[in-house]
Amino acid sequence: MTAPTPLRVGLVGYGLAGSVFHAPLVSATTGLVLDTVVTSNPERRAAADAEFPGLRFAATPQELLDRADELDLVVIASPNKTHVPIARAALEAGLPVVVDKPIAGTAAEARELAALARQRGLLLSVFQNRRWDNDFLTLARLVEEGELGDVLRFESRFERWRPQLKGGWRESGDPQEFGGLLYDLGSHVVDQALTLFGPVVRVYAESDVRRPGAAADDDTFLALTHANGVRSHLYASATTAQLGPRFRVLGSTAGYVKYGLDPQEAALREGDRPAAGRPWGVEPEALWGRLGSGESPLTGGGDPVPTLPGAYPAYYAAVAAALRGTGENPVTAVQAAAALDVLEAARRSAREGVTVTLPHPEASHQEEEPQA
Repeated sequence: MTAPTPLRVGLVGYGLAGSVFHAPLVSATTGLVLDTVVTSNPERRAAADAEFPGLRFAATPQELLDRADELDLVVIASPNKTHVPIARAALEAGLPVVVDKPIAGTAAEARELAALARQRGLLLSVFQNRRWDNDFLTLARLVEEGELGDVLRFESRFERWRPQLKGGWRESGDPQEFGGLLYDLGSHVVDQALTLFGPVVRVYAESDVRRPGAAADDDTFLALTHANGVRSHLYASATTAQLGPRFRVLGSTAGYVKYGLDPQEAALREGDRPAAGRPWGVEPEALWGRLGSGESPLTGGGDPVPTLPGAYPAYYAAVAAALRGTGENPVTAVQAAAALDVLEAARRSAREGVTVTLPHPEASHQEEEPQA
């Protein structure tokens, strides 16, 4: 049987997100081909051309959209403040869209984009790659199989030790940039909590600017109460001199503790690329988490749990299937809007020193955008 013609992808942005995540993962996906990269930076063009020979380039998103009929998908990996206008323009040009997280600065904007995609009958997906982290996949399996009993508390830490500022829009204090860790790493830990334990009804947050010269939050804590009673304690920090466990999940019969980060980002940054027939996203046994009760894992308590391989390539494989009508959108804009509801509540909580109550999930219903 003849393979279908590959779907042509235009990538907007070739900074960290575009060059480390999107371009390599798109190129590794059967049925997708990286056609055009939007960047006016000559060094970035040279780097993209060296890794992906035959690429076309555009200087601006509009230049790309002027030939929308030559593309099948637009991926937006540009700075946060550009996500909404570029996504809107691409949808209005008739193109399906993938947007890097966060899809927007507000939940209202995310829902407006979802409504536009639904109206146009187009796929709109959000790149939440941490759903395919090795530790998260392992934890999701343990929860699904009841290995913890009823989960009582979910602790998730995305911590780093970066005492020196790196600069750039991600550390900008300009509200229009949506920089800071709440919208960066916070987007990941909140999305994972919602994926595992469902809607949130109460949010409390602490958000601080710790490093000298910093203008955006770099040390943030969120306490979420889910509608089902689970409590999530989420940490995102660039100022952690001693890193805690990535996950500590406490249930009625057992707990799961896991240290260390998924290896896929580090591998991609080092130039490693996923390919058929070779291991990907695998970590050494020494980093496996432990499941048990009573004694601390640090003193040998609990049983080691083999960590499932990480699977970032699965995201774009699912996008390709959704575009061809053989699968579902892996991360919808409506799901992303629910995470933004929590992030906006957290920002208000931290600013005003209050606990914010969100509408109970049964009080409202949001339609999903189409799968393709």
